[in-house]
Amino acid sequence: MVITTAQFIKDYRTEALRWFADDLENLSALQQYQALALVVKGYAAQNWAKSKAHADATQQKQVYYFSIEFMPGRLLASNLLNLGIKDVVDAGLAKLGIESGPVYAAERDPGLGNGGLGRLASAFLDAMASTGMAGNGNGIRYRYGLFEQRFVDGYQVEVPDDWLRDGYPWETRKENRAVIVKFGGQAELVPDQGRLAVVYHDTDDVLAVPYDTAMIGYHTGTVNTMRLWSAEPTPERAHSLAETARANAITEFLYPDDSDTSGRELRLRQEYFFVSAGLQSIITHFKRTHGDIRLLPDFVAVHINDTHPAMAVLELMRLLLDEERLAWEQAWQITVATMSYTNHTLMAEALETWPLGLFQDLLPRLAQLAVEVDRRFRARYTARYGSVTVDRAAPIQNGQLHMANLAVIGSHAVNGVAKIHSELLKTSVLADLYQIFPSRFSNKTNGITPRRWVQLGDVPLATLLDDTIGATWRRSPQALLALNKYSQDPDFLRRLTAAKRVNKVRLAGIIKDTLNLTVSPDAMFDVQVKRLHAYKRQLLHVFGILEHYLAIKNGEKRPPRVHIFGAKAAPSYRYAKAVIRLINAVAALVNEDPDCQDQLAVAFLPNYGVSLAEAIIPAADVSEQISLAGTEASGTSNMKLMATGALTLATLDGANIEIRDAAGKDAMVVFGLTEQEATAMRPEYSARERYEQDPVLHRIVDMLTDGSIPNIESEGKEIRAELLDYNDTYFVLADFADYLAANRRLDALWAHPEEWARLALANIAASGKFSADLTVQRYGREIWRVLPEHPV
Repeated sequence: MVITTAQFIKDYRTEALRWFADDLENLSALQQYQALALVVKGYAAQNWAKSKAHADATQQKQVYYFSIEFMPGRLLASNLLNLGIKDVVDAGLAKLGIESGPVYAAERDPGLGNGGLGRLASAFLDAMASTGMAGNGNGIRYRYGLFEQRFVDGYQVEVPDDWLRDGYPWETRKENRAVIVKFGGQAELVPDQGRLAVVYHDTDDVLAVPYDTAMIGYHTGTVNTMRLWSAEPTPERAHSLAETARANAITEFLYPDDSDTSGRELRLRQEYFFVSAGLQSIITHFKRTHGDIRLLPDFVAVHINDTHPAMAVLELMRLLLDEERLAWEQAWQITVATMSYTNHTLMAEALETWPLGLFQDLLPRLAQLAVEVDRRFRARYTARYGSVTVDRAAPIQNGQLHMANLAVIGSHAVNGVAKIHSELLKTSVLADLYQIFPSRFSNKTNGITPRRWVQLGDVPLATLLDDTIGATWRRSPQALLALNKYSQDPDFLRRLTAAKRVNKVRLAGIIKDTLNLTVSPDAMFDVQVKRLHAYKRQLLHVFGILEHYLAIKNGEKRPPRVHIFGAKAAPSYRYAKAVIRLINAVAALVNEDPDCQDQLAVAFLPNYGVSLAEAIIPAADVSEQISLAGTEASGTSNMKLMATGALTLATLDGANIEIRDAAGKDAMVVFGLTEQEATAMRPEYSARERYEQDPVLHRIVDMLTDGSIPNIESEGKEIRAELLDYNDTYFVLADFADYLAANRRLDALWAHPEEWARLALANIAASGKFSADLTVQRYGREIWRVLPEHPV
């Protein structure tokens, strides 16, 4: 859009006066942000309305991305960038004498996600709008986010993430689009004109109210919608306090504790709530614009992001059978043609299952449909594939409803999120379903948004790229390949190193302000930022730090290194919280030891999220992607870090393999067992033998319990038991020696700054391949059958 600085200043003053009855200069930074957000929302409103009207008028096929998490991050800077007016607004703020930094920082991260799943969903919404695709998000408007993480005596403490405390100016409440979602009661089948109709009795009804947020495309004019649902008591009757609380609880917290029956019931209520509300809304809109429900797959694609929304298969069947009165075969054909599913895990324990009894109590009609889907699946495929295969592939097994199986059976397309992950789905996790439905399976490697991670998060690098290869890369990320011709240019490599140092100085300031820890921006910044989980092996990283610590105590000199962590552990995940306590204890040990000064430091920054990532990722020299091969589905932090010039220290897991192929083998430092080697080793593996045979490893494991690391008595015992008594599930000890050797290769490379910069360049140049714009285009062509209007 075109707007002048003078027009912006006028609009901004008007909005501030309208909302706060005061001049801009008298407002707090929060109020200045809120007024600015409303101005920007107004600038996008016309295109938002036009985009919706255009999609309806041209009967453009719409994608609906169902995800229990979204992590959009702060939207102000992103929206300004995508509208093409960030420079104008920044200039206007400067003319007004308003410091832009505090205004941008006043925005809170929306508490709508936890990790890669939610960030991917948000990246896809950004990418769909930026390629002109009519794409919509469908999720939950959580009153509180996952939690705000604090460290008290090194322990993770969870406090409510009250992200809505000051309101959220980007959202628009659409009470005229509210729907009723039914729980519990009885679903009675009664004869009705030669067929069975469903009559509900004694249901617990909840009102689902949508809140819409604009998803603005990058310089395209397309503005899509993220629709999040809030649960409220139904308005037509009085409710007791208990009924009101039960309704409100559905959208109160992201991932409520499901360690008991009531928690599992709440999780199930959450999942059905946003699935039912979303599908009801989709069908209402479809019938208003198209009419014939049998054409639904021609104009609607519903994507199931992991298993949380998998009951969309059953809910769409319910709507087609009960509300639209279609026959089963026709309804099933429409459902399969409409649905698609992305699997995000290789962990069998992470594949959702629900007790059929709980399903029957809470969702009686869907339970009936699940039983019928199971019956028909078995009847159709047992003769062809045998009872053993079909029993393992069926949705209902031993009284449990398997949501991944349901999603595969009820979708026309199933994909993994990295090449190795997609192959392992076929050979292990979903092998029986692959045997039955081989044509449904494909790979769609994840992607990220360079707009946020480079254009916004790494301004020094973005400026250097513009000066060197022009600005085409901002719209077409593959244009970054042009950087390769500068790989032998000493001047460019020096400028690249200087740009990285600017980011490191900024992060060093954040570390000082947050932890009161002084670190040198000239040290190697070694980063691991991701959800805390045993398979991601933050513990292996800690063991590497302890080995370095012991080397320093023995008088050995190595390049100085600052280890930077960001991670949250699920509140009920004891082992992960023990590792957090260990990291903080090791940080205290190292940072307080005079021998380590200017040689080794550890910074664990609390409450990791999108905004903190925007500061950490551009400052990273090393990206640790060290999961046990065969456990990480894809990863996206690996892509963000390579895009800003970090060298990846990696196992051959997830998308690391494709990153290495793209950037070149020398641009990644690889170590550890391959997936095949780990699988072959497991039957004979003895962690205790590794411990006994490696004196350095022996010393480090002993440090967990011999008092060398203060204040971790119980946590040290728990971690040691996992390694030695439970035989090291994720092969930390097996990969330890090779991990150390890989780190020594990094040390040697650090001594040659120009070569390091050359490899950083190789990563940046290759990173365009992993743009989410390209990823959603592949989804559009091969799964959703939707063509973007603005190809990249």
